[in-house]
Amino acid sequence: MTDQKSGAVALYAEFTAKEGKADEVEALLLDLTTKVRAEPGNIVFDPHRRQEAPDDFFVYEIYRDDQAFQAHITADYGRVFNEALTDLIIGDGSQLTWLSPLT
Repeated sequence: MTDQKSGAVALYAEFTAKEGKADEVEALLLDLTTKVRAEPGNIVFDPHRRQEAPDDFFVYEIYRDDQAFQAHITADYGRVFNEALTDLIIGDGSQLTWLSPLT
């Protein structure tokens, strides 16, 4: 979803690792982080683990515009990451929440 004012795409993704799989998820996510941060249209890609629930992951993302976001979601390494993640997390994948700035 594009912010009408800036053209930027902002969102966060959340997912929960299966029991005993959080460290494996973290390793995959850190590898993905390096690749996403190198994308020309990426502005922010900040992964986190919840302190009170370390199996829960949260990733804050901002892309320059829709084109940059499309380049991100069609990157081969993203597909590889998502395929690997499938067996390591609860549910069907990341839950995405689209954001719009207040100003």
